[in-house]
Formats: sequence, structure tokens, C-alpha cells
Amino acid sequence: MPEPKSLDSLFKEKIFRIPDYQRGYAWQREQLKDFWEDLINLSGNRSHYTGVLTLKQIPSQDISRSDKEFWLVDDHSYLVYHIVDGQQRLTTFIVFLQAFVDFIKTLDENRVKSDENIYITDNLSVKDLQTRYLFRTIPSGDQFRTYIFGYETDNPSYNYLRFRIFGEAGGGSVEETFYTLNLNNAKTYFAEQLRDLYRQEGREGMQDVYKKLTKRFLLNEYVIKDDFDVFVAFETMNNRGKKLSDLELLKNRLIYLSTLYQDRELDDASRKNLREIINDAWKEVYRQLGRNKTRPLNDDDFLRAQWIVYFKYSRKTGRDYIRFLLDEEFTPKRVQKKIEREVILETPEEIRSEQGVEDVEDENVNSGDDMTSMSFALQQPLQPTEIRDFVSNLKESAVYWFNSFYPGLAGVMSVDEQIWVERLNRIGIGYFRPLVMAVLKNVQSETDRISVFRKIERFIFVIFRMNSAMANYGSSIFYIAARSLDRKEIGIETIINKLDERFSYSLNADGTFRSSDFYNNLFKKFKAGSGYYGWSGLRYFLFEYETSLLTESRQKKVEWTDLLKNDNDKISIEHIYPQTETSEWVALFGAIKKEDRRFYGATLGNLLLLSRSINSSLQNDSFEDKKGVKLDSAGKKTRNGYSNGSHSEIEVSRNESWGSDQIKVRGVALLKFMEKRWDIPFKNDEERLSLLFLNFGDTNGNK
Repeated sequence: MPEPKSLDSLFKEKIFRIPDYQRGYAWQREQLKDFWEDLINLSGNRSHYTGVLTLKQIPSQDISRSDKEFWLVDDHSYLVYHIVDGQQRLTTFIVFLQAFVDFIKTLDENRVKSDENIYITDNLSVKDLQTRYLFRTIPSGDQFRTYIFGYETDNPSYNYLRFRIFGEAGGGSVEETFYTLNLNNAKTYFAEQLRDLYRQEGREGMQDVYKKLTKRFLLNEYVIKDDFDVFVAFETMNNRGKKLSDLELLKNRLIYLSTLYQDRELDDASRKNLREIINDAWKEVYRQLGRNKTRPLNDDDFLRAQWIVYFKYSRKTGRDYIRFLLDEEFTPKRVQKKIEREVILETPEEIRSEQGVEDVEDENVNSGDDMTSMSFALQQPLQPTEIRDFVSNLKESAVYWFNSFYPGLAGVMSVDEQIWVERLNRIGIGYFRPLVMAVLKNVQSETDRISVFRKIERFIFVIFRMNSAMANYGSSIFYIAARSLDRKEIGIETIINKLDERFSYSLNADGTFRSSDFYNNLFKKFKAGSGYYGWSGLRYFLFEYETSLLTESRQKKVEWTDLLKNDNDKISIEHIYPQTETSEWVALFGAIKKEDRRFYGATLGNLLLLSRSINSSLQNDSFEDKKGVKLDSAGKKTRNGYSNGSHSEIEVSRNESWGSDQIKVRGVALLKFMEKRWDIPFKNDEERLSLLFLNFGDTNGNK
């Protein structure tokens, strides 16, 4: 690709038009602020790269004699180009220059002068600027303007740009839209920034900002050839391809900030070193995120967790973390100490369809912000050491972030610790992952780490899986705890105390489990017909029970991956007493009222973890058939039975028959395992039976 061009060289004998397939001007305060800060913070002889400008040349023969561009094309060898990509940036340049001209002309010494006699620099007049970048005036008697940059005539913004932005006389009323409001706001914004700049730095400041924009803001110019489908090119540039992740955006920002420091703050060697540190950190981060090639970790999930642990936690949703990082913490104004001037702009109110609005956050709008420019309080200058410290912490955190997902691949964990981290991933670690990352990173004792993981696993199982608490219950407490732990402000004892304190609401005063929430959760499931089969904690619970049956002499027969939800997930859990009865099963349960049999089918003791997907083969077989291996007519095994299945299946297969008594006994045994495993003692057998929904004494959901 050719060397980037300055605005000064780009505008030589060219006319730019925004074609009809382009949207209008969409930049708002956030983008205008970034543009302004990039401009005023550009120091020394450095240049600022602003991107690619993609153009499509319009053949000269397609310019008719009636077009206002014709005289420049015919007599002055101008070429006309459609802007395929980059129109937002180029529009901003032009609006800025017009605001610049308007302001220069309002200065007291210039009010009565003609454009030819108002000088921006010693050899550049306002007329020269207008001729180069804004418009040419035909020397004939008509004196009409041909704009160097503009919209096609049928675009609603065409007349607005001419008469309201460029100030051409005779406009009358013009059509106004959301996009024209953005044009007006941009001009207002820059006018106020320039006014403030002039008050602070005078004529020299104005000259400097003009030279920066026209000489040192650079673009790569790319012209699409005639045989190229411009519409495909436009769609590809704007609607396809992968959007930069927030992690990628942050890297670019940090490298950019490293170029803004003055030599007295960061000499060339230190600047190079800082850039190497940033690049090295991101190299390691991406290595960790991609270590499991088949299941790589998400960039932005990691960045959000790091933001929580390193900086702050906000209850706001969506992309609040990247707004903080890019708009508050790592900003050019904190390096160059220049801030924008407060400007009051008219705020558009966009009307949207009611359907789905409440459920979708617009990630392109800062929550609580409008088109009114903020007056930022002057923050402490951002020191290079702050960037270095954050980047180093980010690099270190990436290792433990990966370990929290894939403890078996970590290479540094004992088997016991792996087991507990794997449990957290199986049960659904949720908002605890930043805390787990902070524990792995900051707690030296493996015993202490495991003690925390035990507490977290218990918390998740009881509070969320049994009691169905809101998914964000306690989240802010443990996000803040993760940050405090990473900063060495608290120790492991404080974390455990916080977990115990938030857990205590699920216990009665005597230390027994307060089972009403669990009961009410299950009651809804039984009323819907699914019972324990519809309980979100069932798979994890039965897997843990299966694990408890393992001994040194027993081989592991069930993998958690066999239970992951997929199109065939229902075949991982077996109803021993089937949902659809056959004559054999009616004989066993015939003495029980038909309306009560469904409770036996859906209760905990009747549900069995299978070692493999054989449920579809077992179906409604009798208990005796389910226990044994099934053979075809040739004596070849077609499926396993309980007797050579999982350890849970083998345990069940030792029963001679399977009726109401066996279901009740097994259900009580499973609840006793639950009590012991998660240290949540129930009051008595009566409470256990009520949780199995086999006492039939209360069908109203009261507990």
C-alpha cells in the first residue's frame, strides 16, 4: 500500500462525493471528543494515522455539462470520486475546517476584511483554504460554488451541508434529519473548542492546530478499479468481517498513548521498552486464551474480569468496562493534560419500536450520556508506570484465568486442587470466576485455596441450584473481594467469612437447613410434571453422588462431558420406574392411587445416572430387563444393563424389584448424601419425605 497521505496532498485536484448508498453523518460527541483530543495532543513532529480512505473514481465522461463539477473537470483536470469508506472521518475534517474559517472571521481584527485579506499563516489566507478544501467559485457571472466535498444532490443532507454548514446564501428552509443534527452538533462542538483554544494559546494555537490537521493527519488512499464491484466492496467493509475485540482496542490505545509522552517524561529507549512490554503482554494473553485450541477463551470476558479485579466493579451492564478503560482511565487527555470544553448540544431522541427494546442494551450508547459534552474534572496525569503496571498485571492474570477454566492443562495444580476447580466449572462458576482467578494468583497455600473453592462450590450449589436465588445475589460483594485480594488488602480468611456470612441466610438458628426455598422450587417442578428431573442441580448432584461411590478399586465409569447438554441430553438420566407404564410396572404400583404414582416417577430416588446413552434402549422395560445385558437373536450384546453400568446403576441393580419402598429408601439415602456432602442437615425424616414429595400430606406448596 502507498505511503499515507496528508489532507493537504489528498485534496489536490479531487472532488469528493458521498454516494447515495452511504448513510448520513453519524458521529456524535464520543467520536468528536476522540477526534479533538487526538488533534490537540499531537506533539512534536509526529503524525497521526486516521485510517484508510477508499474511493471509486467517476469517469469524466459521466459528468454532464449541467453538473456544477463540470467546469473543474473540463478546464482544470479535476477528478471526481465517490467515497466508499471513510466518509465519517472526511466529513469531520471538512466540518472542522468550516468551523475554523467561521471562527477566524469573527475575530475583531478580521470582521471587516475580505476572505482574501484574512490570513491564517503568513502566506495562507482564508480564501486559499476555502479554494483548497471547501469550494471553488466559477469565475463567470454566475459566481456559483462548486464544493470540493459534499453529498449527491438527492441526499437529504446535501442542502443542509451547503446552507447550514458552509453558510452559502439563499438556502431558505432545508430538510432536517437525525444526520443533519449530527452535522450541526459537530460544527457547534468544534466552534467551542476552537474558541477555548484561542483564549488559551492565541493565534499561534490556531495556526498549530490547522497545520496538524492538514499536514500530519494521515490517511491511506485506496482507489477501487473500474472492474471492481463497488457495492460488494462497501458491504464487505461495513457489514462483514470480525469486529475488533475490546482487548484489541485497548492494546492499540495503550501503544498510542506511549507515543504521546514528551521526551522529558519518556525518552526514546523507555518509549520503545514500554511498547515492547505491551506487545509482550498481549502475546502472552492471547497465548493463554488460545491454549485450548478447540475451546479458546473469549477476549472480552477476560478483559472484563481483569477490569473488575484491577480497577472497579459497576452494576451497569453491557460494555461498561471498556468505556471506563478507554474513556476514563487510558485517555489522551490524561497524558497531555488537555481536556475538552463543555459544549451544550441539542439532544436527539430516537424513536424505536417497543418490541424488544427493554431486553436489548444498545452497546453503542454510553449509559446515561447524551449529546451534551461532559466537563471532565482534571484527573491526575497518567504516568507511564501506570500503563506498565496494568499491562504486567494483565499478563500475569491471563495465566490464572486459563487455569480457572482448564485446571487439568495448568500443569501446576495438584490432583485435589484440580478436582475442586473442575467442580466449580461443572456446577457453573458464574460471577465467581474473577475471584477464583484472584485466589489462584494471590494465595500461596494450596490448602487455603482449596478451602475457598470448597466454600464457593457449596455456596453455588445451595444458594443457586437448591434455593434458586437470583443469579447476581452477592455478586458485588465478591467482585469487590476479588479486587481487594488482588491488591493484598484482605486475606483468605476475609473471603471465607464473606462466603459464610452470605450463606447463613439458608440456615436456621439451630444450624439446620432452611428448606422452604428448595421445597417451593421443587413444588413448581412437580406441579409442572417434571419433578426432580426438571431441577437445574440434578445432573451435578447425581454426578457427585456417582463420584462418592468411587474407591481405589473402582474405575471411573462416567465423564462429565457425557452429561453436557446437547440434542440427546435427556438420555443421560434414567427414570427407573418409567413415565409410561407397562403391565409389569402397573402390577408393582397398582396399590398406589394413579394420581400419586407421578410423584414416585418424578422423585429423586427414581432418577439414575447412566454410564452411557442407553435410555432410549431401556425405555419402558421391566426392572428385571433393565438390570441385565440385552442380547440379540445371535447372542450379541446390543446394550448394557444396570448391572454393568455406572456405580450408581450397579447399586440400584442389587435390588430384587423396584417399587415404592425402594424409591423412598433410595431417595432418603440420596438426601442424606446431600446433607453430608454440602453440610446442610435436615431436621428429620419427615422433612426429608416432604422434600421427596412422597408424604402426600400437602399438595398446596406450603412448607
